[in-house]
Amino acid sequence: MVDRKRTSAELVLTAKGTADRLSKKAPLTFEPLSQPDELTPVVMVDPRKTFQTIEGIGGALTDSAAETWAKLPPERKKEVLTAYFDDEKGIGYSFCRTNIHSCDFSSDSYTYDDQAGDTELKNFSIDHDRKYRLPFIKAALATAKTPFKLFASPWSPPAWMKTNGDMLQGGKLKPELAETWARYYGRFVKAYEQEGIAIWGLTVQNEPLAKQTWESCIYTGEEERDFVRDHLGPALERDGLSRLKLMIWDHNRGTLYARAKAVYDDPEASKYVWGAAFHWYVGDHFDQVRQTYEAWPDKRLVFSEGCPELYDAKRINGWQWGEKYGLSMVMDLGNGTSAWTDWNVLLDERGGPNHVGNFCYAPIHANTKTGALTYMNSYYYIGHFSKFVRPGAKRISAVTDDDRLLATAFKNPDGRVAVVVLNLSDETVPFSFWIDGAAAKTTSPAHSIITLVY
Repeated sequence: MVDRKRTSAELVLTAKGTADRLSKKAPLTFEPLSQPDELTPVVMVDPRKTFQTIEGIGGALTDSAAETWAKLPPERKKEVLTAYFDDEKGIGYSFCRTNIHSCDFSSDSYTYDDQAGDTELKNFSIDHDRKYRLPFIKAALATAKTPFKLFASPWSPPAWMKTNGDMLQGGKLKPELAETWARYYGRFVKAYEQEGIAIWGLTVQNEPLAKQTWESCIYTGEEERDFVRDHLGPALERDGLSRLKLMIWDHNRGTLYARAKAVYDDPEASKYVWGAAFHWYVGDHFDQVRQTYEAWPDKRLVFSEGCPELYDAKRINGWQWGEKYGLSMVMDLGNGTSAWTDWNVLLDERGGPNHVGNFCYAPIHANTKTGALTYMNSYYYIGHFSKFVRPGAKRISAVTDDDRLLATAFKNPDGRVAVVVLNLSDETVPFSFWIDGAAAKTTSPAHSIITLVY
């Protein structure tokens, strides 16, 4: 509740055409108001109405991010780590993703066992990751005051386990090697944990309906269901890894509900599955998120990847990139998503490295020749959530009466409430926060994002 005797609440602003980037502004003053009227736009928050628990917010610790970080001078390495993982000086990432062997954002295509026919995985080794990725993740964990949760995703089984004999260009898992592939996940988890890196969860397959020029593998909903039910779920259980949060889908929102139904409607498959992960490519489809959340309230949702567009240095300062993040985060979290994960946390001056040439944006780009860092406005938009919405927070009710404003709100474990207000319009909008019979007046600049903390 808002204490009507307490007159201030913290307000943080990022706005287009200004110098404000996660900038603390003058505290707001609350005055008693029994009910809002229709004369002034209002964001109404009800802390008593709670929804999903937030697992965390963050980004992906890929090979490309790790290699770029390794090429920076020491002071810039420290700056990147502080910017992302320090919740006081930076934006406090608390939930991250990494890849199981190579993905498109790796300098090369590789696996942890290239020996064809090695069904016992006797040659399994994560030595490839010791050069870049393991040091990067360990340094990030050492920077975070509270260790972030880390989940992992495969882009493809090794080529020798696939019908097309290639890690790239789709193909499918050979049925006779499903058991070997299922055990591969557990070997990865245990190898990383021997390095002191705890794995919180797994997705079954990155983008299982996309034949890509990079590492990819196709599963229909029924094939993913059967693989989880008959192989992956039992293998994790046998390995003593049933604590891992297993997520299906890991592809676009547009067919999230259908994929969830294909797996969840089978009780024997569903019992192994914690929830579903999804991406933002090919349309917004936020209603898919809401309806999946409502249809299976015992399952969880994770936004597991989003990248604005292919890299173009001339457009890196475009304000639309941050706004795409803001819209997705307000709508995904507001519709029941429990965690939100950006794609690469760091890329180089070309938007790579990348072994197939699909260079893209990251919230921070590093020039590996000069050491200079460029912060996209997406970094600040994400920070309006990750810095103030902490693991264990509960989403609470937040609604607006003005179509120019979008809002969502959370109550943190320490009792502090964070309300995020997004204005995508060309108009400056005066409005009030109304909470528990008290209101505070402020203004939302055109193309801005605000976080109120009280």
